[in-house]
Amino acid sequence: MTTPSHFSPDHPVPLQHRQFGARDLFSLWFSLGIGLMVLQVGGLLAPGLGLAGALLAIALGTAVGVLLLASAGVIGSDTGLSAMGTLRLTLGSHGVRLPALLNLLQLVGWGSFEIIVMRDAASLLGARTFGEASTWSSPLLWTLCFGALATLLAVSGPLAFVRKVLRKWGIWLLLGACLWLTWNLFAKADLADLWRRPGDGSLSLALGFDIVIAMPLSWLPLIADYSRFGQRASRVFGGTALGFFLGNAWLMSLGVAYTLAFAPSGEVNALLLALAGAGLGIPLLLILLDESENAFADIHSAAVSTGLLLKFKVEHLALAIGLLCTSIALLAPLAQYQNFLLLIGSVFAPLFGVVLVDHFVVRRRRLPARVGGLHWPALLAWAVGVAAYHLLANQAPELGATLPALLLAGLLYGLLALSRGRETAQA
Repeated sequence: MTTPSHFSPDHPVPLQHRQFGARDLFSLWFSLGIGLMVLQVGGLLAPGLGLAGALLAIALGTAVGVLLLASAGVIGSDTGLSAMGTLRLTLGSHGVRLPALLNLLQLVGWGSFEIIVMRDAASLLGARTFGEASTWSSPLLWTLCFGALATLLAVSGPLAFVRKVLRKWGIWLLLGACLWLTWNLFAKADLADLWRRPGDGSLSLALGFDIVIAMPLSWLPLIADYSRFGQRASRVFGGTALGFFLGNAWLMSLGVAYTLAFAPSGEVNALLLALAGAGLGIPLLLILLDESENAFADIHSAAVSTGLLLKFKVEHLALAIGLLCTSIALLAPLAQYQNFLLLIGSVFAPLFGVVLVDHFVVRRRRLPARVGGLHWPALLAWAVGVAAYHLLANQAPELGATLPALLLAGLLYGLLALSRGRETAQA
């Protein structure tokens, strides 16, 4: 029997099973906007931009990013389809196979990377509290623990996780952790002095914006996997945008301020140790546990993407992918694959420029009369957007590449669709 969380990725979720309201989606995306990697991105921005410049980049990049992310979420609630299912409407039934495969590869990589991030942070905190020879500092122990936790959450599905965990008590623990870290910062740091201190200029505002916007846009290939359970488009948009903006901007800003105030070397371990000094390390521990929710999302959405390629149940695929991610985290030196993962991720920003224009402008939120095998105008616009991304990233990195590539791909697709419509009308 199909459970509400495990509907086929290429069939719409029935209306009676679309249970997510604005509060559910706020809880989910506030949680997914928080994480150790978000803190580390704040630490990356801090030296080059300083506090004032980094906060400006965070506000602008997160605001633009969540508008695009929430709009992609509306596509899921309009159609009831998974993220890869919505891509089929734009690219065609054969054209969707490439992004589904790329999405699977990047999500397995990022799921493994999330487990490694959690393992390293927990091992560091365990060594600091109990000593380096303690069992609690063992990387093997924490890899298995966090891998098992993320896999369990992914197998249970988003409805059970959001309604039984996040909405009831998880969201309150995260709010408490963020409030405590904020209070500790105001109590111990001279923020006025940090505000007056400029950055060293090693990072431009445009490049900082590009780094920040990449965080919400990295969720574009996943969001419809969860928003397809949304009750209404307005609630999906509002809950997603507000939740992710608040969580991501708040924690990334804390990463900037804690780096400048307590970890000026910019090293990840120095930032983690500075955060561990607040509230006996309890707020950082809660954020560390919350990181498992990011791994859950990676594993669950990897299973949904695989469901378009292999006709197995999503929960069975989630179990297999969770075991795979845990094995990779145990055995592979994943750091050397970071550039490969970023390369794969770069294809999705231009792709969703095409998808957003197709859904909201060309089809005006209606389902197409038929879905063909390959939609060449969409594929061409996507390819041009990817090429533009890498051209800008290599030749003019100070300008940023993510948003220009997304806008160019969307504009080109709109022009191609308009031209094709006129030719059809004339014929």
